[in-house]
Formats: sequence, C-alpha cells, structure tokens
Amino acid sequence: QVQLVESGGDSVQPGGSLRLSCAASEHIDNFYVMGWYRQVLGKQREFVAFITVGGGTNYANSVKGRFTISRDNAKNTIYLQMDNLKPEDTAVYYCQALSGAKQNWGQGTQVTVSS
Repeated sequence: QVQLVESGGDSVQPGGSLRLSCAASEHIDNFYVMGWYRQVLGKQREFVAFITVGGGTNYANSVKGRFTISRDNAKNTIYLQMDNLKPEDTAVYYCQALSGAKQNWGQGTQVTVSS
C-alpha cells in the first residue's frame, strides 16, 4: 500500500500563495493519475486538479488560472502551487493516487485563507 504524505498547508491572507507537496512512498509513475482534492467540514470532498503519468493536467473551474499542479518523478512528489488564494479555498487538501481501480489517499493538510 502506497503512503502519501501531504505538507505545506498553512494560514495565509487573501491574495497570498502556498505550495503543497505530496510525497509518495513509491515511484509515482506507477500511478496513471495523481491529484488533489479538498474538503470543508460537513461538505463533500471536491476535485481540485490532476496530473497524468504523461504530464497532462486538468483543473476545477474554481481554481483555473490560480493553481498549478506539477510532478517531480525523481522525488516521487507532486505539487500544487496555489496563487491568489481566496477565503473560499479554505479546506483540508488531500492527495490522491490512482492505480488501476484503487484510490489511495493521504492524510490531508489544512489550508486556511483569512484576513
């Protein structure tokens, strides 16, 4: 079972930036898609962005133009660069890795955007 460890969550003011990291315990090219989701307490987990093993990306409309997902195969890590953060971006952010039909999740990292 792969271990996914997120880091980089913090409290920032609106307009600020953060970079989240998700380090995997095995080669990330074992997963055809890796991505980021977020969840606010009491609400459903929602899709943020994904990146394929070939480097293709996709984003939720709410974050397009502000967030950038990337991967570093040598470090077995994916990243989420978040710019121009808004209060509505406040959530726990989770890393996901897809292997066949299996979904693997990290433990989450808290992002709070508040003045």
